[in-house]
Order: sequence, then C-alpha cells, then structure tokens
Amino acid sequence: MNRKPQDRRTFIRTMAGSAVALGSSLAGLSGGGRTAPARLEKNGMSYRRLGRTDLQVSEISLGGSPMPDPNLLRALIDRGVNYIDTSHNYDNGNSERQIGRLLKDVGRDKVRVSTKFHVTDRDTTSSIVASVHGSLRRLATETIDVLCIHGAESAGVLVDERVLSAYEQLKKEGGYRFRGLSCHVNHDEVVRKAVDCGLYDMVQVGYNVFDIQEASSEVETYPDYLGASGLRGLLTLAHSRDVGIIAMKTLKVGGRRQDLEKYRTGSSSIFQAMLKWVLEDSRVASAVTEILNERQMEEDLGAAGTRLTGAEERTLARFVRERGKDYCHGCARCQHACPSGVATTAILHALAYEESYGKSGRAREAYAALGPKETASACRDCGTCEKACPYGVAVRSRIREAARLLNTRAFF
Repeated sequence: MNRKPQDRRTFIRTMAGSAVALGSSLAGLSGGGRTAPARLEKNGMSYRRLGRTDLQVSEISLGGSPMPDPNLLRALIDRGVNYIDTSHNYDNGNSERQIGRLLKDVGRDKVRVSTKFHVTDRDTTSSIVASVHGSLRRLATETIDVLCIHGAESAGVLVDERVLSAYEQLKKEGGYRFRGLSCHVNHDEVVRKAVDCGLYDMVQVGYNVFDIQEASSEVETYPDYLGASGLRGLLTLAHSRDVGIIAMKTLKVGGRRQDLEKYRTGSSSIFQAMLKWVLEDSRVASAVTEILNERQMEEDLGAAGTRLTGAEERTLARFVRERGKDYCHGCARCQHACPSGVATTAILHALAYEESYGKSGRAREAYAALGPKETASACRDCGTCEKACPYGVAVRSRIREAARLLNTRAFF
C-alpha cells in the first residue's frame, strides 16, 4: 500500500501511543536472522561459530577500550568469555599489554584475540607490518587469532596493495590466523566489498536496537518504522558467504552506562534486553561490550543463552521511540551529500564518544584530526545533509554541538 510521504518525526509522533503494536513487530524486524541461533552450551556460557574461521566464540565478548581491572578480567574468563577485541592504539597499547599478561596467566588456548591496525595515507607495507609486530610483542603471543583493519571507511582500503602485501607477509610469518575489519561508517560499500572480494573472514560492525529504524534511501516515508535497517541485507550477504559477524556498539553507551531504570523490565535491565536483541539475530556470532565492574558483568553475561521476552520487546520499542531521534547509524549518506565536504559522519561519531561513551579525550582527538574544511566551521547551513539522512537526524545542530563540546576554538 502506498502512503503519502511524511517525515520521520511526524511518523514517530503518530506512533507515540502504539507501544504494544511496536513491540509486537520488534521480534521479526531483521528478516531471516531472527531465528533461534545455533548455540554450543558449556559451563554456563553459550558459544557460536565465527563464520568460516570455525572459531567458537562466546556470545558475549569483551571490548578492550577500556579494559577491566585484572581481577575482573580473570573473572570474565572464568565465566566463559573467550573473545577479546582490542587495537594497537587502545590506551596507548596498554590494552594489548594487559591482554598479554592475561594470556600468560590463563593460557593461550583460553582466549581468542582480535586486534587491529590503522591505515593512513602515510602508511606503507612496512609500517603496517611494524604496527602488527608491536601488537604481537605487547600481546606476548606468536599469533593473533583475527587481525583486523581498524575502522575501514572505504572499499578501496580493503584491496589496497599496501594492506594486502602486509597481510601476506604477516601470514608467511605466522603472525595471524584470520583476516577481518571493523567498520563504523559507510557500511554498505565497505561490508559488501569485504564479502565480495573473498579476502576477509569476519566483519565487525555497529549493530544495536536502534537498527530497528528503516534505513533504505528508496523509502522516503516510514510506513514500517520498526522495519530492519539497511544492515539487514549486509548481514544476510555476509552470512550467506560464511563471513563471521561480530556486533559492536551493542549498548550505544559504552562503558558509561546511564541511569535507565525506567526502562527496566522486571529483573531485566534495558542493557540486558539490548544485548538479547542483538543475540536474537542468528547471523551474529558475538556481541562486544565493555565490562568495567561486577554489576555490568552479571548484567551482560545474563544475556547469553537466553531469549528476548515479549515484555522486553515492548520496552525496547518504547526506548527507541523515545531516545532514538538523534542516533547516527553511520551510513555516511549525509557526508557524501554535503556540498562543502564537511565530515558530518566522522563528527557525529566523535560526538557519540563524548556524549554516550564518556570518552572525552578520544572524542577531542577524533575531532582535532579533521581538516579545517571538514569541521563544522565549513558548514553552509544548506540542509542537504538532513535531506539525505534516512533517519531524520538534525545533522546541522548536532555538528554544531560537537564543535561546541570538542573544539576549544569554538566556532559557534
């Protein structure tokens, strides 16, 4: 049935009293992925196969920025968490060093480690190899289980000769087992290329309950507000080619968990429900979270091996309706459309680190790394970005807020 075009905010207002209807559609929102996942149960933890790597990884995996203290880290391993995601630059390399000490303590066979390297215009094959050698030293291991490109933003970097040559050299040295990448923006281009080129064994993408929002540029209206996001086709594509999928940004709030008690469903917190939502998707092997205290450990591990309840679905629908209006999904359509070349998606990503993750230093570094013509100061206020955004995010006001919070020169 065709509908008269209406903007997203108008549609949300019309749905304000429809929590039950929204919740009832939530369970099927990601198409074929919403089937009971194949799980291996062992000692209270559930495990899934990470695509063609055949690695059995815990449904809840640990993000390494920041890392928990050593005692909590050991407790997480004892509770069955066996996959840790880190990077060469997390905490100036100290994240990898802490993992290296853990591996010596618990044994290399207890933990699957994924770490990452950056690729800049200045990098060469040698500099990439040197970066990975540094990670191997800090991790105190001979082999990295999954070696990833950090934050791939374009398809080109995946087949860049410098990157491929580095991978080949490191493979000959036995430095890693499988290839992967993390992707924060421009998912459609990057994930499709990763799958189609056949060179990558896993992808790590931001995926959380806010992805119940429609993200198809062909749909100008939002008749199915709780339809699957544009990630649906990408996850299906990757899964069909047996490329493993790790979900990151699963809680949207990182290590700084806000007080969201009003969204509690019985004994289940909103964070636990959000993790269950991700893990309901059988295409996802594991959900990465940052766990910094015992309460968060119990909360997150309690989501493993369980199913989302109808009451939790309705709570999540209300949560998204009330709090999702300014969530950037990283599709980068606003950035591609900007006639001034403002790096809108990168700015919104930095703003999320400040507002949602409580990582002010990282947020300011990300904003400072932008060129003068990429920052909010170059914005002409033409509104093209907001016309391109399929979610109705108020991009212009958000990048101004980023400039106010992250730029000491304060353009506005």
